[in-house]
Amino acid sequence: MNQTLSKAPRAAALALSAAVAATPMLALAPTAALAVPAGGYADLVEAVSPAVVFIEVTAKQQSAQIQQQLPPGMPEELRRRFEQMLPDQHGAEATPRQGLGSGFIISEDGQIVTNHHVVAGAETVTVKLADGRSFDAEVVGSDAMTDIALLKVKADVDLPKVDFGTSKTLRVGDEVVAVGNPFGLGGTVTSGIVSALSRDIQAGPFDDFIQTDAAINRGNSGGPLFNNDGEVVGVNTAILSPGGGSVGIGFSVPSDLVQTIVADLADDGLVERGWLGVQIRQMTPEVANVLGYDEPRGAVIEAISEESPAAKAGLKRGDIILSFGETEVDDLRDLTRAVATTTPESAAEVVVLRKGTEQTLEVTVGALKPKPA
Repeated sequence: MNQTLSKAPRAAALALSAAVAATPMLALAPTAALAVPAGGYADLVEAVSPAVVFIEVTAKQQSAQIQQQLPPGMPEELRRRFEQMLPDQHGAEATPRQGLGSGFIISEDGQIVTNHHVVAGAETVTVKLADGRSFDAEVVGSDAMTDIALLKVKADVDLPKVDFGTSKTLRVGDEVVAVGNPFGLGGTVTSGIVSALSRDIQAGPFDDFIQTDAAINRGNSGGPLFNNDGEVVGVNTAILSPGGGSVGIGFSVPSDLVQTIVADLADDGLVERGWLGVQIRQMTPEVANVLGYDEPRGAVIEAISEESPAAKAGLKRGDIILSFGETEVDDLRDLTRAVATTTPESAAEVVVLRKGTEQTLEVTVGALKPKPA
């Protein structure tokens, strides 16, 4: 159930160049940390595979979805006739919709991480382990903005689990291993490298993906991306593919973000986010040139909601937000993340550029109302 990005905002060709030392006296020997483990990945896979699960989801086609197929403004009598010709009408049961995905166990008592889009709208969720055991799972919570969901199963014994590693120290070129269930083929292992970091694929305000060339296909969604120590450094979420299959461009949610979201979901099933109440846009190159900047920076306020934290703090239309709390705002994502990850009702200093003069304001962040899944 991987999301396929059918329209990429732009394409870029990557060129790999080799650098030759200017003197033969400099020789760099490969280290164990940068090489495939001795004997391959068999030991790593054997250790982590029991905790990687196969997820089956059943949902029903909602009548609201069928209604959306009809054009707005249609006369009621004509609408009624069209509805009678559509499937799943006349009081018949809606056609079940089934989906497949992957996940991984993070606690011996049965907490499982997967993607939001794997379980969104699910009526039933079944989790199958590598050893053949099967469990009905409860969706503890799901966050569409980061595409992360937390499930829970009940078992009479401790379940195998894997641990999170940090994604902060990942470097381009680091080796990674993906384990999941592409096209329902359980326990499939692929390997590759980190191709890029902090990718924005226009999927949402929290885009900060790890790009990898480890083969990821439909059904890998929600599965783990491991480093050579067998630690989860990402959750496989999306692929860029013109034909729907892997072309070596996959994206994973970084583990540092995943751990924060999972902890929030485990608490009450919801992710609490800060809210400022502004509409923003990027600074234009022309404005940046006038202000003496080498390139555009900050976030330009286009509109402010009434009675919002921004309005109460004295922010104005046309202000350019340069920093929020400890975060320098170089692009719009910086501000979005900084506000969202601030605890509601806490105070933060905002530095703005107003008519050529920097000013520091204090804002009490509000709470963003959660959107229905």
